[in-house]
Amino acid sequence: MKKNMLRRSFALAMSSAMVMGALAGCSGSTNETAADQTEQTDSTNETSQETTSEAAATTESGDAEASAEGSGIDSWQPFADNVTLQIPVYDRGGEVDVTNNYWTQWVQTNFGDKYNITVEFVAIPRGDVLNAYANLANAQDLPTILMEYDFPKQAQWADDGYLQELDLEKLKSVAPTYYAMMEEQGNLDYTDLNDTTYFALAERPYSQNTYNYVTFYRQDWLDQLGLEYPQTWEETLEVYAAIKEAGLAEYPAGGTKISGAGVDQNYGYRSNPQDEYEWATTGDYAIPALSTEAQKNLLYRRNQLYNLGYFNPDFTQREAADGEADFIAGNAFTYSAYIAPSIAVLDSFYETNPDAHLSIAVCPGLVEDTGADGISTTNAYRPNNNFGMMIGFSALASEDQITAAMMYMEWMLAGEVDGTSALFTMQYGIEGETFEYDENGYPVITNNTEGEYAMANNNKDYWCVAVESKTLGSIEDDIKLNMPVNYPDSDAWYQQILDNYNGMESMVDSGVIQPDCNFAVTLTSVTDNQETLLGLYEEYASKLVVASDEEFDTLYEQYKQEYLDAGYQAIIDERGEAYNNGLTSKMK
Repeated sequence: MKKNMLRRSFALAMSSAMVMGALAGCSGSTNETAADQTEQTDSTNETSQETTSEAAATTESGDAEASAEGSGIDSWQPFADNVTLQIPVYDRGGEVDVTNNYWTQWVQTNFGDKYNITVEFVAIPRGDVLNAYANLANAQDLPTILMEYDFPKQAQWADDGYLQELDLEKLKSVAPTYYAMMEEQGNLDYTDLNDTTYFALAERPYSQNTYNYVTFYRQDWLDQLGLEYPQTWEETLEVYAAIKEAGLAEYPAGGTKISGAGVDQNYGYRSNPQDEYEWATTGDYAIPALSTEAQKNLLYRRNQLYNLGYFNPDFTQREAADGEADFIAGNAFTYSAYIAPSIAVLDSFYETNPDAHLSIAVCPGLVEDTGADGISTTNAYRPNNNFGMMIGFSALASEDQITAAMMYMEWMLAGEVDGTSALFTMQYGIEGETFEYDENGYPVITNNTEGEYAMANNNKDYWCVAVESKTLGSIEDDIKLNMPVNYPDSDAWYQQILDNYNGMESMVDSGVIQPDCNFAVTLTSVTDNQETLLGLYEEYASKLVVASDEEFDTLYEQYKQEYLDAGYQAIIDERGEAYNNGLTSKMK
């Protein structure tokens, strides 16, 4: 946001090409959790639109909700009796206490105290979201709102009775700017489940384009070998062979545990155009579709890498952190991450490898390829949801607490403190302490990880209730705002990220990029079988990776049937019934 544009404006609207298809062009995440697939750090886009409202009196009971005539922040008054508002915040294991720090106190001072609200932040371990909320529910201690990126998790919470019905007219009255954003983004289409309204949804800029999740690769290695970054399967094998032969990396394809929801996404292995029924019944990324030809081909490609000696044979014992450590130590070809001005892994990498050079993989547009193994792929990836964070409202919350939650959402999106947007301050901090303006008038983070004003995860897990990523107004400005800076190779990365964005835009235009199917009903087969199937997939996929070429097909057919019998067929059937009854979204 330029210095003279501190008011909040609106933006017009997880990513996944895998390392196997991944080296070809469009970058994406691989073995992250389901939530991580849709989570962004700092991306971009917006068009200005301000909503003003006239002041209105509060109700006689002291409730801060305004009447329909004259609603919004200007109409709010303090609650007559103090209201406790509990807001969940991801705990990612950093040094900052996410429940009590300068910024949580800043929210209390500038929002809570003003309206007689006690704001409490509830830590939710990022890697254990479902269990965390289940434990809180069992203790009858759910926070006022429940936040998650994934529809299946929210659907499960609704089905388990964690959520109460959302009154959209009340939201429109208390939080008119937030409601208008949802309307502008098309997010009102996603508020209902089983004919009941449950969800408010935050803004997600660039929802179809995952340009801000990039793959860094060792440009110095390719220069040494006289090779280009690979775009096809055969080129990938050539690069891996050359890297291994030169002694640059023992396992150039990496290799970590196959585990968790959202693992092994097969978008690049699907036939195009996709069959809509198959897309609806097996296309969701959260539970791997082991029974499909696309998943078989994905696993066979990894099996080839293992048998060629390119994939780490100890992968079942290795976590994502081990892969990061390999890259930092100079023993890995690629590393994928969301762009941000500072990335801890890159800090450590350049300290360890001061003479190394990294480039960012660029999506060249649609790449269609058939390898010598007969497997056809594209560089398709999973687009993000149309929306950012999904917000449900606790069944245990009182009417005043729901009102306070809506006020918090509106304030985070459109509130001001001392003439500056609350959202801007939460994103950038304090001029001279955490950021400075550059010569173009853009805020540049200088230090937000240490000292009194340290931010946990750039404060993202507080302001994501409003918007999924930072935005300035144009892709060029947003890249400059969010890209990694002050690294030896930073000067080259701006153009590479922009080229990657443009390549992905052409992918969207090609029609190959399809969002996952959304369901307007609770799928009990998913909640009943997901945990079992994820465990079986980890076991079966790992065994298929290490199988000999001769036994792969036989083992696959055995595991495929066992997987179907263990609950995946029930999921296919229930999804198919919803599709046939018109209770799903459609392909674009």
